[in-house]
Amino acid sequence: MKFRISVSPEKREEIERFLKEHGIETDPGAEYTIVQESQYPSFLSARDLHRENVRIAIEDVVFIEAFGKEIEIHTLQDTYFAQERMYQLEELLDPRAFLRISKSVMIAGKHVKKIRPSLSMKYILTMTDGTLVDVTRSYYSEFRRFFNI
Repeated sequence: MKFRISVSPEKREEIERFLKEHGIETDPGAEYTIVQESQYPSFLSARDLHRENVRIAIEDVVFIEAFGKEIEIHTLQDTYFAQERMYQLEELLDPRAFLRISKSVMIAGKHVKKIRPSLSMKYILTMTDGTLVDVTRSYYSEFRRFFNI
């Protein structure tokens, strides 16, 4: 019996070697697939304007913004309030999908509509909801790496 595997590139060799040692062959055209579960959540817990607990799909998050200890999660539909700190959310979210662009803002890469260079090694981003956010100088290099600019 042959299996197709769907895992991160870092783990692929290790898993293929383990399977081979146990008599299991891998083949990209095989009927069965072994999938690695994501270590990142698909939902965030937050509060809405009425202070009721809600679950927000990660894919709906446009950007996250901090105002002191208050954290706002912005989606295309609404704004929600997180109970975690910004650094906790940054650790929780997939770094291939989310990027910190300043001390107070983290964006979802897929929701960046426009990137406009600004003065002093900065960028101004237009998000899919129309909001403008700034990439600060401290995050400039990481931002350029993330978007291959």
